[in-house]
Amino acid sequence: MMSNPKYKRVLLKISGEALAGDAGRGLDFDVIGRVCEVIKKCSAEGVQVGVVVGGGNFWRGVKDGGDKMERTRADHMGMLATTLNCLAVADVLEQHGVPVRVQTAIEMRSIAEPYIRSRAIRHLEKGRVVIFGCGTGNPFFSTDTAAVLRAAEIDADVILLAKNIDGVYSADPRKDASAVKYDAITYDEILAQHLEVMDSTATSLSMDNKIPVVLFALKDPENIYRVVMGEKIGTIVKEEQ
Repeated sequence: MMSNPKYKRVLLKISGEALAGDAGRGLDFDVIGRVCEVIKKCSAEGVQVGVVVGGGNFWRGVKDGGDKMERTRADHMGMLATTLNCLAVADVLEQHGVPVRVQTAIEMRSIAEPYIRSRAIRHLEKGRVVIFGCGTGNPFFSTDTAAVLRAAEIDADVILLAKNIDGVYSADPRKDASAVKYDAITYDEILAQHLEVMDSTATSLSMDNKIPVVLFALKDPENIYRVVMGEKIGTIVKEEQ
């Protein structure tokens, strides 16, 4: 007998770097194709999927703008970078036969719908995947914060954080061989230990809204499906039980 999905409505956050594959920049359509296949699989199980995509494979406001640009404008460029990724993912999802809508926090009506909460929820209820672009539409906020905000707005059961690392560690495992991976951790512990799961704004927002976050590696896109079906993958961040 098939098991039922653990979550009914999810917000999947994919980093821009993850979509770039090994190249680190630009778009790797093999990677995007594998991700879209898994999103289709989740959708076929009746799971409603919202997606927030980062833009770091094209532009990172703070890092790329640095001290050469005014921060607000550099962040606006980052928002446009997320839109490139949204359109690419939407196109590949459509190629896989998945109905999809792109909504952007900055209006660009000729290529996407403006973000409207009630409309996004209606799309999800009709089985469409909704991809949210332009972060929150505001400078100084990361796309991780945008993912938490959208998850709260659409009343998602969980935030799936697909990154280039397979969980939350006590230290950077690439630099510290003694780093320990956590199966579960609380928001308070993340903030107290300054662990780099999400930035502090995103962590606080998910804590305040009591939305659990599962962080796992996108290297095997099947992990998305496994988490949705209730397998213990990566690290779950939640309130103390």
